[in-house]
Amino acid sequence: MSDNEWDPLSHPGHYFSRIARGLSRVGDARLRDLGLATAQLPILTALKDGAQLSQKQLAHWAKVEQPTMAQMLSRMERDGLIQRTPDPNDRRSSLISLTKMALERLPAGRAVLRQGNADMTKGLTSEEIDTLVVLLRRVLANIETMEQ
Repeated sequence: MSDNEWDPLSHPGHYFSRIARGLSRVGDARLRDLGLATAQLPILTALKDGAQLSQKQLAHWAKVEQPTMAQMLSRMERDGLIQRTPDPNDRRSSLISLTKMALERLPAGRAVLRQGNADMTKGLTSEEIDTLVVLLRRVLANIETMEQ
């Protein structure tokens, strides 16, 4: 196939991109009433069991740059979802944890995400979903290798 014959619809990258954007839009709309957003999911997941992490640790875990994480944490703090406490090991840093309000919203947020997954895979058998997850994990591993 020559460069002039490039058909993005015949390549998985096109679909991964569309799926990611669509899931983000749908997820944000469904989570809005809970005061949550899909962009916050890595932070909510990392802190869900009472963990306290630094901004740097959260940025590394979520695979985003520190300024991006700083903005997200500022909005979440403004919205009452996280709290900061001084880091006893580093006076220049603080540890971030979820507030009681955020912890109380997590079960409803998980229900929204479960329903979204069910809606997204409608018409697929459980075996097909298992196969899809296996394949997506392989693709993700390839992407993570490319990022190194």
